[in-house]
Amino acid sequence: MKIYIFSIFPKMVEDFLSYGLISKALETQIENTESTTQKKLKDSEADKQLEAKKQKGAEQQLTDKRQTGLDISVVDIRDGSKDKHRSVDDAPFGGGAGMVLSPEPIFNVVEATDPPRPLYLLSPTGRKIDQKLFEELAFTAGFSLLCGRYEGVDARVSEELVDGELSLGDFILQGGEVAAMAILEGVSRLLEGTLGNELSTQDESFSSPSPSFPSMGFLEYPQYTRPENFRGQQVPAVLRSGNHELIQKWRRAKSIQKTMEVRPDIIEARGGLTDDEQALLEELLSGKLDL
Repeated sequence: MKIYIFSIFPKMVEDFLSYGLISKALETQIENTESTTQKKLKDSEADKQLEAKKQKGAEQQLTDKRQTGLDISVVDIRDGSKDKHRSVDDAPFGGGAGMVLSPEPIFNVVEATDPPRPLYLLSPTGRKIDQKLFEELAFTAGFSLLCGRYEGVDARVSEELVDGELSLGDFILQGGEVAAMAILEGVSRLLEGTLGNELSTQDESFSSPSPSFPSMGFLEYPQYTRPENFRGQQVPAVLRSGNHELIQKWRRAKSIQKTMEVRPDIIEARGGLTDDEQALLEELLSGKLDL
């Protein structure tokens, strides 16, 4: 899977990629060569200012190239700027606070790199990011993310360049990099070989419904590990029983119970509980699933 991230702060994303399971999946290898983006810009546009920088021996940007089944390229939007200051923003027409990301550098850098599609702008006005989206993206050959900044991005970018917009939720951040990192983490862990146990991604909160896994379609059931007794709090006896059928029923029932208590909207969105789910919850509440 190929993923491109466009940002004015590429190092923020690159640093994130050097930690945890995603870094192992990527088998990082930094290419100490001139930026592919800069090279393509010069070849395609013969930009005089960029050429002058080259002649003066100006330092070129590096591309962080990481490869396995997962290939992530982090591209600096400033590579598409034509002025000596590498400017990417300007004041909004009509007045107002703050600055707006200009369309030209963004169009230049996207057209020069020809990234995998779909290309999403990360913006507060986009489709809300959720587990379903991660699952959709995990089955694609690749995609690209454009990180917004400042007061926003010139509307012509969303109208003419990108394929859609994505949002972390109904709140405002400084830019789209945090959302990009959330998507990278959420999608990469669904790819084969990222996690040690592939079942880890199937039996957890927000996963698509399946009768094979207790929590699918609901929030995940409570988990316990050693010690068996911690400060007087015992691990439920059913989990220590070795009765796997009963454990599965208990976990499913606890998932239903937790979802009803914490996220009733999930229950409502699926049209309520089925008769079997309601009966299982009643078994739990009556103590029939306890040992």
